[in-house]
Amino acid sequence: MSARRRKRKEGPDDEPEHFDERWMASYMDMVTVLMCMFIVLFSMSTVDQSKYEKLANSLATGFGTVEVGSIDTAEGVVVPAEMVDDVAEGFIDETLTDAEQAVAEVVKLNAIEESINANLSAAGMAERVEFFIDERGLTMGLVGTDSFFAPDSTALSAVAVAVLDAAAPAIVHSALQISVEGHADKHGQSATFATDWELSSGRATQVLRRLVEQGGVNPTLIGAVGYGSARPVSEGSSLSEMAQNRRVDIVLLSTLPDSVRDLIPAAVDGTLSQDTSETSTDAGETEDSAPATSGH
Repeated sequence: MSARRRKRKEGPDDEPEHFDERWMASYMDMVTVLMCMFIVLFSMSTVDQSKYEKLANSLATGFGTVEVGSIDTAEGVVVPAEMVDDVAEGFIDETLTDAEQAVAEVVKLNAIEESINANLSAAGMAERVEFFIDERGLTMGLVGTDSFFAPDSTALSAVAVAVLDAAAPAIVHSALQISVEGHADKHGQSATFATDWELSSGRATQVLRRLVEQGGVNPTLIGAVGYGSARPVSEGSSLSEMAQNRRVDIVLLSTLPDSVRDLIPAAVDGTLSQDTSETSTDAGETEDSAPATSGH
């Protein structure tokens, strides 16, 4: 005898199933994920004030500026003078006075001169070159122009090539603007050149080409100019005095403001006071300074 299934009666606690509300599970999962994401974003945006001040102080100290708080890592300029490389490539602290910047520039230019001189000495050419520092920068004067150029010629001699090739690496490393300046004594027209301008500018151009084409000097940092006989360093009429006006100078130009460069001569001869006040500069005066003397 088969038993008939009895129909299950619904109790009072039974809830009817709502299949149209299953989306709520996915919705709550999404809300949970969004909440976690915003918590992470908020935690990332919170700045630790203590760590921020330490970072700011470290950066300020590293660049030699005024500290914004107290830290126990370093004080003042992190890189001391004795740690600067052989050409004194460092930085000029803008908080220094003009006098202090002038002294620092002289130290830098002296280091460049020593580097060039070391290369020239190794090549046996140190006696062929003269140096001096003024408000324009460092001037390298070719001594005895007859050793560098044949009379009434712009072609570089073997001595000139040796000197320029030895000096070029240190000149390149300085990364300064360079002015190659040709000068001549007052003799007027010659068999080859119509005036002293052509002779002086032609010799300057040959020096420039050697430094750029074989020495590796950046062509955007160098220029050549011929002054003819317009800027003599000697007004005498003797052969030796006239020979002083026949020269080619390689000038490594300082990039500091005029107010600082005006103080460089005093810094060179040791008469500069650290309390020297800032002075105004006539731009034309820096162009009229006398270059180093050298022979023809």
